[in-house]
Amino acid sequence: MNRTRTNDRFSRSRNGGGDSGRGDGRFGPPAPRRSGGPRRAEGHGRRPAAVQGEFALPSTLTPALPAAEAFASLGMPGQLLAELGKQGVTVPFPIQAATLPNSLAGRDVLGRGRTGSGKTLAFGLALLARTAGRRAEPRQPLGLVLVPTRELAQQVTDALVPYARSVKLRLATVVGGMPIGRQASALRGGAEVVVATPGRLKDLIERGDCRLDQVSITVLDEADQMADMGFMPQVTALLDQVRPEGQRMLFSATLDRNVDLLVRRYLTDPVVHSVDPSAGAVTTMEHHVLHVHGADKHGATTEIAARDGRVIMFLDTKHAVDRLTEHLLNSGVRAAALHGGKSQPQRSRTLAQFKTGHVNVLVATNVAARGIHVDNLDLVVNVDPPTDHKDYLHRGGRTARAGESGSVVTLVTPNQRRGMARLMTAAGIVPQTTQVRTGEEALRRITGAQAPTGIPVVITAPVVERPKKRGATSRGRRRPVPAPRRAGARRSTAGAAA
Repeated sequence: MNRTRTNDRFSRSRNGGGDSGRGDGRFGPPAPRRSGGPRRAEGHGRRPAAVQGEFALPSTLTPALPAAEAFASLGMPGQLLAELGKQGVTVPFPIQAATLPNSLAGRDVLGRGRTGSGKTLAFGLALLARTAGRRAEPRQPLGLVLVPTRELAQQVTDALVPYARSVKLRLATVVGGMPIGRQASALRGGAEVVVATPGRLKDLIERGDCRLDQVSITVLDEADQMADMGFMPQVTALLDQVRPEGQRMLFSATLDRNVDLLVRRYLTDPVVHSVDPSAGAVTTMEHHVLHVHGADKHGATTEIAARDGRVIMFLDTKHAVDRLTEHLLNSGVRAAALHGGKSQPQRSRTLAQFKTGHVNVLVATNVAARGIHVDNLDLVVNVDPPTDHKDYLHRGGRTARAGESGSVVTLVTPNQRRGMARLMTAAGIVPQTTQVRTGEEALRRITGAQAPTGIPVVITAPVVERPKKRGATSRGRRRPVPAPRRAGARRSTAGAAA
């Protein structure tokens, strides 16, 4: 396979020189690795295109290092260990314990595990530890994290910022829906690590504001969703620009043929850590299929939304989301809508209101199925059942995160029962099935449903004082009093942001 893409105007040859992202068990200047030719996981050949479903995990030639029992045994910079303690992260999650000894030594990593399993720190600590002490030139980052959505990019950034600051590394977030000029300025000023969605990063490269030929550590987070969203051509074009001898880490909740392509082409002899991606394997999560009659579904949804505590409700379309949100607000439920039709500032504000408790019910399309971590979220409701088992797993992954308990409830009408049974089989889940009606004890017991107040509510945005125009006089006008700042949501200490 020719590794140089001459037809892609923003691609470069993979045959670069200089320091690589490979290590020999130490941090600092990495050891070189072979370059040229396809990066292939030995022992893992191409499968016929007709084969469906998940692929066989690649065999590893080099034995993996033993799992770590404590962060202190990993030899990471003291500043990172101190920050872990400050954040309350004391014991590695399984995916962190298994992969960190190997990723810190420079090995490629293939991690499969459900959302909420601790993947962000699994790759983040290795990336930061191996980059610490280096300084990026303007427009030339040293580490790259590719994610499918803006929300996940922000979540990864929020999770890694305190650790990056502790080792004096600069982080830049590059996503669509936000001013590109500000992001270009951050890259021109120099950033060691870039967290990006593929489309916006491609735009910045084409503008000349970023180059990837100094990137020696690359992470693909939620690789399966990037494939599902059609980002594969952009992802491969970007990966063809980073250092060919660099380190690659790929994390995914599910593995299908598109992810198989990335593994075969870009990972070399990876350390494989696989946890059953089925949400049913999470012992702290319950799965309920509630059979409802069509005429009763709307009332059951309203009563569930009126429960005490936070809940995310998933529907198929943005129009359905808006209609349900309006109905819930009129019924006295503090609800807000989240979907692709909202601007990025609107989406960010809605998420902030949900995390701080200003909003109790988040009504969303699949845009919220990944990249959202909220502490103490114990219920996810599929008002519209998903059509794909992977969507079910990722929707459900918003609850029972970092060892917490939670329930996933799916409302199913009679004509949806057969399709839901097939979906659950594909997901490897055996749910509890119950026939429910509005106002009945079974609905209250499973979901905490209760009757809404019926008093309409209005969700208002926090008041922000506008800056005074230059040269304007305040004579004759009272100076507005800034609204009190509401305390932010408590930071999760589980280290499981994604």
